[in-house]
Formats: sequence, C-alpha cells, structure tokens
Amino acid sequence: MTLMIEHSIHSIPPDIIKFSIVTLFSLLIGLEQRRHHIKEEFGTLFGTDRTFTLMGILGFILYIISPQNLMPFLGGGLVMAGLLAVYYFQKMKIHQLYGVTSLVTALITYCLAPLIYTQAAWLVFLIVVSVLVLIEIKETLFEFSKKFDNNEFLTLAKFLVLAGVILPLLPDKIISDEINISAYKFWLAIVAVSGISYLSYLLKKFIFPQSGMLLTGILGGLYSSTATTIILARKSKELPVENNKLVASILLATSMMYIRVLLLAFFFNKDIAFRLAPSFTVFILVSSLLAFYFAKIRSSVNLKTSDGQVAETTDNPLELKTSLLFAALFIFFALVTGYVTKSFGSGGITVLSFVVGVTDIDPFILNLFQGKLNMETSVLVIAVLNAITSNNLLKMIYGISLGSNPIRLKLIAGFGSLIVLGLALSFFIY
Repeated sequence: MTLMIEHSIHSIPPDIIKFSIVTLFSLLIGLEQRRHHIKEEFGTLFGTDRTFTLMGILGFILYIISPQNLMPFLGGGLVMAGLLAVYYFQKMKIHQLYGVTSLVTALITYCLAPLIYTQAAWLVFLIVVSVLVLIEIKETLFEFSKKFDNNEFLTLAKFLVLAGVILPLLPDKIISDEINISAYKFWLAIVAVSGISYLSYLLKKFIFPQSGMLLTGILGGLYSSTATTIILARKSKELPVENNKLVASILLATSMMYIRVLLLAFFFNKDIAFRLAPSFTVFILVSSLLAFYFAKIRSSVNLKTSDGQVAETTDNPLELKTSLLFAALFIFFALVTGYVTKSFGSGGITVLSFVVGVTDIDPFILNLFQGKLNMETSVLVIAVLNAITSNNLLKMIYGISLGSNPIRLKLIAGFGSLIVLGLALSFFIY
C-alpha cells in the first residue's frame, strides 16, 4: 500500500506540483491582504485573495511558456507594473493614500513561479513567510520605531564598522615581542565585549523598556556589573524601593558577570574555559541563590515598590570614548602582563590579578585568554579567579559607600560569601 502511494506521488508531473504551490502561496498572500485591509473601504483596494491568486497563476503561465529567455514573463511583468502604477496614481489623486505595500506584495506574488522553479524550497518558504509576517506587523513596527532616538542608527553603523569593516582588514600577526598579540585578536576582543554590551543595551531599551529591578540587574550585568552596582547603590537613597530587591538585583548583575566572562573564555580560549566552567557554575549558583533569597524575604521597612522608576544602568555602550578607553587598557595590560611574566613569572601574574580588580577587569582577562603566555593553564585560571574576587571586593566597597544604611550589611554578606568562595577555589582547588 505504501509503495503504491509513493508510486502515485512520484507519477504526478512536477509542473502540476509547482502550479499547486504557486496557487496556494498566492492565495495565502491574498487572504492575508484581505484580513489586513478588512476594515478599509472596498473601493480603495485593487484586489485581495482572488486577485493575488490570479496574479500568481498569470506569472506561472508566462514563465512556463518560455523559461529560457523569459520574454513573456518579463513582458507580463511590465504590463503588471504599468497597471499597478495607474492604480497607485489614481489612489493618490482620489483617496490621498500613498502606501505601496500592497503593490510591492503583488509584484512579489507575480514572481513566485520563477522562484519555485529556480530556487531551493527553503528559500521560497522563507520569502513567503517573510511577506506574510511583514504585512501583519505594520502596527508593531510603527510602535517599535517610536523607541528609536536620533543616534540609534548611528550606533548600529558604528558596531557594523567595528565588526564588519575594520576587523576583517586587520592582520593576524603578532604586533611585537612586548605586545604578544595580533591586531586582529586585539580588535576581536573589542568587538566581542562591545557586542555583549550592545546586546544588553538593545534588550534593555527595546525588549524590556519597563523592566523591573531584578531584570535591570540581569541586563546591566551583561554590560558592566560594576557600573550596575554603583548606579543601583546610589538609587537606594533616592527611590522608594524594597532594599532586599535592590541587593538581589546587584547580586544578579554579578551573576551575569560570571556568565559574560565564561562566554568570552569559550570564545577565545576553550582550554581555560573548560577549567573555569566548574568554578563558575558554583559562582553562578551561589550568587543566584543569594539573589533569590534577598528577593523573597521581606524588607525591614515595607515600602511600596515602583519598578517603573528603576534607573537606567547603561548608556550607549558604543561611544567612541568607551572603545578608546577599552583599547588603551587592553594595550596597557598587555604590556604590564608581558613585563610581569618575564620579570616575576607566575607569582607576579597572581599578584597582578588582585591589583587589576580595581579597574575594568575585561582587558586584563582577555589578555590572559588571548596572550601566548608561557604558563600553565592552572596559573591563568587562578589569575582570572583572583581578578574577579578583587573586583567583587571593589563592588562591595562601592555598594556600602554609596548605598543606604539598610543595604550595607546585606551587601557585605552577599559579596563576602562570593569573595570567600573565590579565595577558597583559588588557593585550595587549583
């Protein structure tokens, strides 16, 4: 029975199958047009389901007549475009309507036949799905566009230049004996960190604009856990928020720091990443559990929470001065790391890892991930752990210095647990 069915299917002429697909897709696009314009006056439309289906069939007929030179198909396309142009100018003149979405959709429908005959099935399906979705989300796109400010596309252009223009042009050769890294790897580090920061910025601005405090901590931590800690600690004195939620948000930002560093490790140095993974899993679990604990317990003062008043934790992450600062720190730590390695060996790197915690740790850590240091992986892993532990100490100091009285002991308890855990893993595990 199965063989008979398969034989019957294979015996159907391919042209019939392609004609059926053209008709079906044209009908679907036409039905979407009818549904989308169902509230509009009938006289303002040139057609919907039947019209679009017939356009697709016309395109099929004119294409299959002469698929080699395409003259009938191209001629029919010119006639179709002329008729649509007449309709459009009449619509502008009579109804004062200027949209061309339906006209472009009609031309796409007319072109379905050559697409089905010449292109892969997945590409045809992708085009049809894209047309259906774009027709449907007109209002959504309109609301989304309201969120853009004057510099939004300039920011996107900056990132595309960083990642798509400058990066491929740079040579992958070691810069010098002092800076044991190539220009390509150096710029790749900038692109990687900027990409994570830019993603956090986009999520906060466009996907979760009204995010609550906990989500603010998560998204801010992707950008900079230190900056997030400073801003939220300051806001503890300004906003009537529950203190425990604020502490939880700061700890979640630190959890995201561990995730960010681990992702960078897997991107640049898988050997170090696999060695870090068990410890970072513990860090992420402990910091998340601490955050969950503080988020669930009641504050000593029952203040009304106003999640809509949560501070913005990130500015635009692709400002030129930010990139230049990162580049300067990256080169500085490349020189310092190289000097310390030659002069003091692994002991010097261990000490240096504690010192860099008072700065932006990403340039130092990325140098460890990318630099060709003649050291055992365990030494580099310990250096990463020490830098993060030192940075957690700095964030705790920022928190208790800038935050209100009710959050200070909680921050000491939260960050203190992570600092003790980091020291234990660094000195006793590795």
